[in-house]
Amino acid sequence: MLYDQIAMNKRRTGYVMFGFGLLVLVIGAALGYLFWSNWQSGAVIAFVVALVYMLIMISQSTNVVMSMNHAREITDVSQAPQLWHMIEDMAFVGKVPMPRVFIIDDPSPNAFATGNSPEKSAVAVTTGILQRLNREELEGVIGHEISHVRNYDIRLQTIALALSAAIGMLVNFASNWLWWGGGRRRDDDRDSAGNAIALVISIVLIILAPLAASIAQMALSRNREYLADASSVELTRNPQGLINALRKIDDSEPMEAADPNSSALYIGDPFKNKHRLGDLFATHPPIADRIARLEKM
Repeated sequence: MLYDQIAMNKRRTGYVMFGFGLLVLVIGAALGYLFWSNWQSGAVIAFVVALVYMLIMISQSTNVVMSMNHAREITDVSQAPQLWHMIEDMAFVGKVPMPRVFIIDDPSPNAFATGNSPEKSAVAVTTGILQRLNREELEGVIGHEISHVRNYDIRLQTIALALSAAIGMLVNFASNWLWWGGGRRRDDDRDSAGNAIALVISIVLIILAPLAASIAQMALSRNREYLADASSVELTRNPQGLINALRKIDDSEPMEAADPNSSALYIGDPFKNKHRLGDLFATHPPIADRIARLEKM
C-alpha cells in the first residue's frame, strides 16, 4: 500500500507538471496567433520566457525564504539538541545531506522545508511545534519535511511558481497590448470563419490562463503533500506519529509569522483558510483525507 501510493503520487505529479508546461505553450501559441498570426512564434517566446523565469527562481537563495518567514538559523547542536539530532537522524535514514536548521518564533505548530536540491536544503519548524508535539509526533513531521527534500519537491514547487509567473507576464503583456490598441495585423483576413473562431479561442485562453495556472499549482502542491506523508511513513515506519501530529496542527490557531507567498511550503495551511469550492483552490489537501490515507498504511 505504501509503495503503491508513492508510485501513484509520483505519476500524478508528472501529469500535473506536463499539463503545466503544456499550458504555457498553449498560452504562448494563443498570444502569437492573436498578435502576429503565427502561433509557432508565440509558443517559442513563451518557452523562452518560462525558461528565464525558472532559472531566476531556482537561483534564489534559501535565505530569502527564511527571511520572509522570520526564521532564525540554528548553527550548533547545543541550541536545539532534540530538533538537531532528529533532523540529523531522518536525513541519515533518507540518505540526504544534513539540511540547515531554522526555528520560527510562532506559537502555532507548523514546519516546512526549502532548497532547490538536497545539498542546499533547509528545514524550519515553529516554536509551537516544538512545545506541543511529543517526540514520536515531531519525528513524523521531520520525516515529512526530509521527504520533501529527498523527493525534490521544493524544486518542483519553484518551477511551478516560475511557470505561473511566466503565464502572468504573458497575460499582462496581452492585456496591455489590447488595451492600448494593439492586435493582429490589419492585413489579416478577418472575414474568414476559421480565423474568427481561432481569434475568439485565443482571447478566451488568455483570459482563463491565470485561473488554470493557479489550479495547476494548487494541484501540484496538494499532491506533493500526499507523497511526503507516504514517504515519511517509509522513513519512520510509524504512521501514527504523523497522524497525531497532523491532528494537532489542524486543531491550532493560524500562524502570525508565516509569509503568504510561502504558505504552500508548510506541512499544514498556516492561515487555516477554508474554501467554499472544496479543495480546488486550496494549497493543502484536507487533513482528514491525509489522515485517512495514513491510517490505511
